[in-house]
Amino acid sequence: METGVGDRYVLEEMKRGGFSLGGEQSGHVILLDHASTGDGVLCGLHLLAAMARRQLGLAELAKVMTRLPQVLVNVSGVDKSRTHESAELAAAVREAEAELGGTGRVLLRPSGTEPKVRVMVEAQEQEQAGAIADWLADAVRSALG
Repeated sequence: METGVGDRYVLEEMKRGGFSLGGEQSGHVILLDHASTGDGVLCGLHLLAAMARRQLGLAELAKVMTRLPQVLVNVSGVDKSRTHESAELAAAVREAEAELGGTGRVLLRPSGTEPKVRVMVEAQEQEQAGAIADWLADAVRSALG
């Protein structure tokens, strides 16, 4: 199975962080101990096995997950190839992460399929996620425009 662009990015982040489980909004879930790409059948089998081991339904298992408001901004008209080499963007991401204080998440990456940079922010409050995402999108335009 060929790894998609999103899967490759998730895989790199998983390896960097030492994680064995990762995924993306498209629904791809990677179980790194078993495969390096998103595999729906594999994921489904592992989910069913967890339900059987714990003798719990899916709704009960899902209670351990906390959903945070998420904002995604796609920034067009910039040179996405320079995303990872921009010190200005790296500093902006660090500042955004500091503002979240460990209660949210920031992802800034070039799209693998479109001429855009994707800015995603999760935070405790929708307003905070939106404000930080908009601020980071402006930083992308400034650094890469």
